Amino acid sequence: MKKRYELIVVGGGFAGVSAAISAARNGVDVLLIERYNCLGGAAANALVMPFMEYWTKLPETGERKYLCGNLFLEIVRAHQEICATKGREHEFDEEIMKLVLNRIALKNGVKLLFNTTVFESNVVEGNIVSIKALGKSQVIELFADYYIDATGDAELSMLSGCPYTIGREKDNLCQPMTLCFRLSGVDMEKFRINRNKINSLYTEFQKKGLIKNPRENVLIFSNFNDGVLHFNSTRIVKHNPTDPFAVTDAEIEAREQVFELYQFLKKNIEGFEHARVLSTALQIGIRESRKIEGEYTLTEEDLKSLARFDDAVATANYDIDIHSPSGSGTSHYYFGDGQWYEIPYRCLLPKNMDNLLVAGRCISSTHEAQASYRIMPFCAELGQAAGMAVAVAKKNKTNMRDVDIAQLQKLLRSEGFSI
Repeated sequence: MKKRYELIVVGGGFAGVSAAISAARNGVDVLLIERYNCLGGAAANALVMPFMEYWTKLPETGERKYLCGNLFLEIVRAHQEICATKGREHEFDEEIMKLVLNRIALKNGVKLLFNTTVFESNVVEGNIVSIKALGKSQVIELFADYYIDATGDAELSMLSGCPYTIGREKDNLCQPMTLCFRLSGVDMEKFRINRNKINSLYTEFQKKGLIKNPRENVLIFSNFNDGVLHFNSTRIVKHNPTDPFAVTDAEIEAREQVFELYQFLKKNIEGFEHARVLSTALQIGIRESRKIEGEYTLTEEDLKSLARFDDAVATANYDIDIHSPSGSGTSHYYFGDGQWYEIPYRCLLPKNMDNLLVAGRCISSTHEAQASYRIMPFCAELGQAAGMAVAVAKKNKTNMRDVDIAQLQKLLRSEGFSI
């Protein structure tokens, strides 16, 4: 089976779906390939929620300034309309989000291909000529003029022979993986009364060797379901998130941590007496893995200096939030009101490639810089910028290296970008 498109986007998370929608809206024939059965990426398959803040407060007026671009806001508002949750811009119901993303993608002419994994890339003189994918035991050969890697793990880039790094520079360790889970049957009134007891008792149990999980606290969020709590509290360190055997071991170890935490709460904290493990995520959440070597590498110094670039295509300001790759502890560097940094187009452009862009958490950066822009709203923004860049390249009949940056920036500003 062979098919041809103008653009193929690999990966249906917020970066990929935003790239596909952005390009399709601007006249590009787009195929979006996703290995699972829905759009939403980490939000849908790893139960990563809520959204971290994607705005800053202007010090002069106190007004909220969004830094994510209009497409992500459109998605959030469409979700809010269905859920009747106006004002709750952090929270979402992943089942409604899957529906919203489907609708917006299809409405704009994006062609979707689920349950399909790309396994081969045919590159000739810096251009991907075709890719091969496996879906329902069928090998599909797909051709396109342009490609966007939105896999999170830079898988298309890796298959195409692009250079990349893994984790932090000194030892290649990545931020830990986390399997999110939910407990049902919680007495919410008792939970609210006893919530402050959880972390101190958890620390005490850790010191006694009764808790093996190396995470320093229990991180709990509310959600849209009565009597249900969401936990982002397992921590798997020193496992390579690009090695399938290591990821398998991580999934097994994380599930043990889920039930360790569940038993700890059920036996020791009032309000959890009748709780049950409602669900664990389909896949373990990966904060960091491969990052491409691009034409520019974004650094911690760029972020802290609030860097500006002539070829800026995105902005971000989430704190430099590093969960220890080797054990316990989480470090933070926070940006002040009215502060943000820019991300240049060159970070999306892999070395030695002419028709490939990368969007999302695997763009070109250091370990520290990636800890900030990796959140889903900014991955969506990067995806929207990449999709728009392809539309500009198609219109001008150029490759991705020769995109008219001024023209691209003008279009992005019209879409609410703060560059």
